[in-house]
Amino acid sequence: MPPELITPTSSTPRHTSLPGWWAVSALTLALFAIVTTEILPIGLLTPIGAEFGVTEGAAGLMMTVPGLLAAVAAPTVTLATARVDRRLMLCALVLLLAVANFLTAAAPAYWLVLVARVLVGTTIGGYWSIGVGLAARLVGPASAGRATAVVFAAVPLGSVLGVPAGTFLGDLAGWRTTFAAMGLLSTGALALLLLTLPALPPAEVVTRPSVLRALLRGTGTRYALLITFLIVMAHFATYTYVTPFLRQITGTGPARITGYLLLYGAAGVAGNFIGGALVTRAPRLAFGTAAATIAAATALLPVLGRTDAGALALLTVWGLGYGAVPVCAQTWFARAAPQAPEAATVLFTASFQATLAAGALTGGAVVDHTSLRAVMWCGAVVAGLVVAVVGAGRAEPCPRGR
Repeated sequence: MPPELITPTSSTPRHTSLPGWWAVSALTLALFAIVTTEILPIGLLTPIGAEFGVTEGAAGLMMTVPGLLAAVAAPTVTLATARVDRRLMLCALVLLLAVANFLTAAAPAYWLVLVARVLVGTTIGGYWSIGVGLAARLVGPASAGRATAVVFAAVPLGSVLGVPAGTFLGDLAGWRTTFAAMGLLSTGALALLLLTLPALPPAEVVTRPSVLRALLRGTGTRYALLITFLIVMAHFATYTYVTPFLRQITGTGPARITGYLLLYGAAGVAGNFIGGALVTRAPRLAFGTAAATIAAATALLPVLGRTDAGALALLTVWGLGYGAVPVCAQTWFARAAPQAPEAATVLFTASFQATLAAGALTGGAVVDHTSLRAVMWCGAVVAGLVVAVVGAGRAEPCPRGR
């Protein structure tokens, strides 16, 4: 989140302190565990589906279920706990994540895996809506932008380190070992939160249903919802099934797939910083370029991705494009509602996660009824629509959602 979008509360400290940065590190580690847990099934889709005897489309429910629950949990948890100490809430949510990971590791049946993914979805929605905006309160206004950037770095790092490492561990010791390891990491993040987070009473401006309804009536917010829906749908309808594509179409082995996902994630980190630098000056250009990059990569992958070199090059391009999407989308939401930043974060989280789930579900249906190549082409068409919508819209996000 750009520094100008951060609104300090009255409880924000005046000076940066070392304990504050330790608390920021704890927030970052917990978010890294959450992001990795959420997208880890992408790298383990095939072995999990094979063990339980479900199709790849059905295995994609591991992405769909937490996305749907996160979309519901974002407003529900935030509104229901609006007056509860944020430290208590964050610790409870990360504890829930640890339970979900251990439950997945021990699940004797696929339905129990999906139950665990329900818990993951609840954690995602609640933590994103409550926790990611707390960095400014921990370190003070002067370092608020830098602290927030540190927290959000956990998102691309989940792709760069979390998913490839989890996939590699799954290949070596089985997918259950990967989720057990994530349970241990979540437990460590919980311990660090308990040790470093101070009491964090709710902000003075409490998010209420009326505030959310008012934001949804704004033109700028609706526009942000539309373009976020399209680009996230295009990405997760395709990327959820990238591992089966690499295995079946490209003919890539498990070890190389891990390396490919690592390079994709590294490109995503670069795309995140490039998009973050560009979106503050030219939001339409940043979002349009990211969408065009994803459209090109997914359109060409069925054609050029039959070789390792082609697949690797296109995955790198894809990572650059998608890496810019979260920061671009969040910036549009924040600029559409500068008067209610927490409510804007709730809407961003809910819409992003709902579309993630819809994308994975839609992609699964396409894969089961057509082919892996077809799902890539469908994603390219949807990403192309984003380019058209952004190009035909206003030059900049509406500053007040009207």
